[in-house]
Amino acid sequence: MKILLIAGGWSSEREVSLAGAKGMESALKGLGHEVRFCDLLTDFDRLIALAEEHDFAMLNLHGTPGEDGLVQAMLESAGCPYLGAGPAASFLGLNKAVSKQIFRHRGIPTADWEYLPVRPGKDWQPRLPYPVFVKANLGGSSLHLGRARNRAELDAIVGDIFDHHDTVIIEPELKGREVTCAQLGDEALPPILIEPVAGDYFDYESKYREDGAREICPAPLPAETLARIQDLTLKACNALGLDGYGRCDFILGEDGGLTLLEVNTLPGMTPASLVPKEAKAIGLDFPALLTRLMELGFRRAGKPMPK
Repeated sequence: MKILLIAGGWSSEREVSLAGAKGMESALKGLGHEVRFCDLLTDFDRLIALAEEHDFAMLNLHGTPGEDGLVQAMLESAGCPYLGAGPAASFLGLNKAVSKQIFRHRGIPTADWEYLPVRPGKDWQPRLPYPVFVKANLGGSSLHLGRARNRAELDAIVGDIFDHHDTVIIEPELKGREVTCAQLGDEALPPILIEPVAGDYFDYESKYREDGAREICPAPLPAETLARIQDLTLKACNALGLDGYGRCDFILGEDGGLTLLEVNTLPGMTPASLVPKEAKAIGLDFPALLTRLMELGFRRAGKPMPK
């Protein structure tokens, strides 16, 4: 097939996107596909024309544009099937303040939050007690994220996020272990237990430094706990309208309770990323996983996958 591999762009996660696309390109060529690399930073103005010339689009995009549904809508206008969630699910999943409302409405456990759509004034006081985690509402890859133990630290992180043209979501610090679980097709894959090494939580350095974290798959947890993680993963992905592919991040509390942090609609896709590790646990190597994702993309588009 003729594959359009879309990556790069101009978000703060550009370099993460480009690094992941290299492994995807190599695997796709190894499968015999013709791959045309498309960097949104330089090719955005002709994306629709390029999509019309290809059988399928593989996306390795993080942030906006990419995870916000814009590129997906453009591909649909060109009639080009693609990897991952559709425009609406992508838009809802990227926006943490919106997705948390949906989770709570559906009875899916998620932490309390406070959303700051504009930079607060000097008299503003946070509703949540310290320590809190402060995140860019539309960001990912743990960029512009930090723990604030007092007002000075909170103001510094909030100011940094608004300086980078995003809005802010604040959540309480949750004690426990981080677990992640992916949806592939109609099933949940084996969860991964994440144990940060570079820091005491899964920040940017822990995610992307080679020895930044231990990622244990399948997670060494009781069968009942694993089943609950997988069930909540499917419920959360379905709540946002994801079609067959996504990854959910949880905190497993000391009391065994689960709290959903967020859903990733375009999780990292290097051979060493979390979703490929989960797929490997059920016998799917990286090329086979990419093929399965293409099958799901054609299924969503209502088109047969070319032989």
